[in-house]
Amino acid sequence: MAANLRNWAGNYAYTAARVHYPRTVEEARRIVAASQRVRALGTRHSFNDIADCSGDLISLEQLDRIIEIDSAARTVTVDGGVRYGQLGQRLHREGWALHNLASLPHICIAGACATATHGSGEGNGNLATAVCAMDLITADGELLTISRQRNGLEFDGMIVNLGALGIVSRITLNIEPTFAVRQDVYENLPMTALAEHFDAIQASAYSVSLFTDWQRDRINQVWLKRRVRDDDAAAAAPTFFGAMPAPVDRHPIVEISAENCTTQEGIAGPWHERLPHFRMEYTPSSGAELQSEYFVPRQHAVAALAAVGQLQERIAPLLLICEIRTIAADTLWMSPCFERASVAIHFTWKQDWAAVGALLPVIEAQLAPFDARPHWGKLFTMSPEKLGALYDRLADFGRLLRKYDGGGKFCNEFVDRYIFGM
Repeated sequence: MAANLRNWAGNYAYTAARVHYPRTVEEARRIVAASQRVRALGTRHSFNDIADCSGDLISLEQLDRIIEIDSAARTVTVDGGVRYGQLGQRLHREGWALHNLASLPHICIAGACATATHGSGEGNGNLATAVCAMDLITADGELLTISRQRNGLEFDGMIVNLGALGIVSRITLNIEPTFAVRQDVYENLPMTALAEHFDAIQASAYSVSLFTDWQRDRINQVWLKRRVRDDDAAAAAPTFFGAMPAPVDRHPIVEISAENCTTQEGIAGPWHERLPHFRMEYTPSSGAELQSEYFVPRQHAVAALAAVGQLQERIAPLLLICEIRTIAADTLWMSPCFERASVAIHFTWKQDWAAVGALLPVIEAQLAPFDARPHWGKLFTMSPEKLGALYDRLADFGRLLRKYDGGGKFCNEFVDRYIFGM
């Protein structure tokens, strides 16, 4: 079974019969054509079985070329296995940028877009919103180029595809001119201030992250990432809605060294070295954690956080840290932010699945009045029926999969369970 392969955190063991590491797209095409069931494997940052299957896994790690930066079209085309940190360095050198990045720059682009992974910012869509074209290896091993221009509105159902549409061998993203960002961290924001000034807090920077351990009535840390000039050296405001500037660089979990975190204390730097929370040159810690995340409509943010707060005595003993971020609405059928601006409540748990698994249904029930949608690649316990009711285009997505993969070669237990209700 997949040579005892596990995901990044170690909580999931893949059950596939074989893992392949093709060096070329042609090699990957041959593997797909010969397989009965096959899935793409990115950087293994999912916490559930979304990337697994009973047959073959195709690792994208050696398909990692940056193919072309098209300055006229303002796009970049890369192999599916390219990581965001790798691309960010190249883009910045040539004067370009992506609109946003996730907390970790180590994740691969194809996998992140397939699961609607996101960063933060009131005006920033998730990472998949930058996609304008993809090359797919289809069930018969052929290459299919899809794009918004070629596929029209159907393309909105193809980007966040949960890995079920084919193997993404190449992906094209929209880019913009490079920019600088400064990062300032404040500590001990009162929950009362968050409730009273939530809109102003979220509008205060290009990207805002709030961290809390739910142990006291406070936000432990506020990370503000502002777009600035490269020479920006202005002093940070002495207070932020009652929070005070952190005296040194911080890790989201204050007991852990900030050595692997991106530079803070208001020092401006390139976008790709500030928008993530962690540095590309450091391997992120693995193991000893679980993750789950829920997206609620932006207008219900304060009420949803208050609902979670009612469970703090049950949450705090199992929690490493909780992060709260905002994401703009999009038009991608299977995105948790489909047609609604959202607030994401992300939990990083201690690796105790028995206890966490028992608590998640309680959290989901608490967030049910707000139609909370779980992150596709994290841990959740919501039934297929409840999850399906949250996605207006789920049936359309199922028909799309049947259209392009009639034999279900790229389906797996996860897709059968949540998309087809089997």
